[in-house]
Amino acid sequence: QVELVESGGGLVQAGGSLRLSCVASGSFFRINVMRWHRQAPGKQRELVATVTSSSDANYADSVKGRFTVSRDNTKNMMLLQMNNLKPEDTAVYYCSAHVSLTSEGYAYTSWGQGTQVTVSS
Repeated sequence: QVELVESGGGLVQAGGSLRLSCVASGSFFRINVMRWHRQAPGKQRELVATVTSSSDANYADSVKGRFTVSRDNTKNMMLLQMNNLKPEDTAVYYCSAHVSLTSEGYAYTSWGQGTQVTVSS
């Protein structure tokens, strides 16, 4: 079983910055792809950023140039640096991780509980 815990959310004014972190704990063989998602009130959950185990990153068009995702594999941690925040970035942010539990490849996706980000205008 793998647990993901997000932190770093809060209230910030438009134009400000926040840094989210997601830490994995538990028993596993390897963490593969990690992702940040967000869900605003009344909207579907959307993918924000993806980072592979080799730190290749991809972003949603809405956050390109403002958000930066990174990983520290030694700490089983993923970060999301969010700059120039806009009111439309307000949402609950979730991390997910595709985790291999064994070397034979049994894997599943674990989700965190989410952290609230609120951007005031």
